[in-house]
Amino acid sequence: MNEEQFKARTRRLALQIIELVESLPRSRAADVIGRQLLRSGTSVGANYRAACRGKSKADVISKLAIVEEEADETIYWLELLIESKIVEPSRVNLLLKETNEIIAMIVASIKTLRGR
Repeated sequence: MNEEQFKARTRRLALQIIELVESLPRSRAADVIGRQLLRSGTSVGANYRAACRGKSKADVISKLAIVEEEADETIYWLELLIESKIVEPSRVNLLLKETNEIIAMIVASIKTLRGR
């Protein structure tokens, strides 16, 4: 997968997160979790774009680590939505799968860069 394809993939993730958050029931817990999910889920792509503009290998690795952290946080909020019974697992399983795949690719990229 090239850089542009990965940018598109993280943008699709952000749009799916936005759609999910907009569909959450209105409650204090859903609002708080939704706000956190919206922040972390949309920052995955934004931080990946920043990593693509890194000024050095160390800068790129540092920015990719932020992408990894934000994606992992996104998984946390998605799991919390399920465990708190705010949403059915079937509504977020594909988002969880996609976010885990993004993490795996970012981790592989970091390892590759460190190996050079």
